[in-house]
Amino acid sequence: MAILWEVPGQQLTGREVADVLGDYAYTTVATVLDRLYKKGAVTREKDGRAYRFSATDGPAARAATLMHEVLGATREPDAALARFVSTASLSEVEALRRALDRLDPGIRRGG
Repeated sequence: MAILWEVPGQQLTGREVADVLGDYAYTTVATVLDRLYKKGAVTREKDGRAYRFSATDGPAARAATLMHEVLGATREPDAALARFVSTASLSEVEALRRALDRLDPGIRRGG
């Protein structure tokens, strides 16, 4: 994903991604890109016999999606959030406060 995020708006073939990575076989990179496509993390377009891939969202949006997936998978999302906040750094807590302050007041109250 980091390679695709570095070239926003551009599409790369699996071979181009594999060439940048260097240490991975093309087939491994192609498999990962296919899985990312099936998860909706990348788009792909046919280009001759190859596909060209691009990221659907940036790193912040992807991180938010992963956080929602993790919270959705736990039986105690409130406890998980409380634990996260209790272990967050001061800068992380300040970022959370700024994000909450930007929300519509109706959303903040759950309404």
